[in-house]
Amino acid sequence: MKRASRRGEGNMSRRFYLVSYEVADHRCRDRLAKLLMDYGDRIQFSVSCCELNPRERVWMFAEIRERLNGAEDPALVVELGPVEGPHPRPDMAVLGRPLERPPRGRII
Repeated sequence: MKRASRRGEGNMSRRFYLVSYEVADHRCRDRLAKLLMDYGDRIQFSVSCCELNPRERVWMFAEIRERLNGAEDPALVVELGPVEGPHPRPDMAVLGRPLERPPRGRII
């Protein structure tokens, strides 16, 4: 989880979240996509998978609300369950072409 490492947060009760959004304005959509890349991995054009603790979830929700036009743009956040094990992955089915996870590492 990228943002947690920057803010010094530990692994307290981390959970997977799937975030999907439909934003008409290209600039707003790009800013939201960039924000969500701080919290997790972009797995489709307007869908991200994030690993968050409760505090990060609150921060992410607040930042999403700041970037959405609430009257026009919906965002859906679905909790997928706890982050467990040495190489955690959410329990999701992928139909068709397999998803490619971007490599994780420090961004400098």
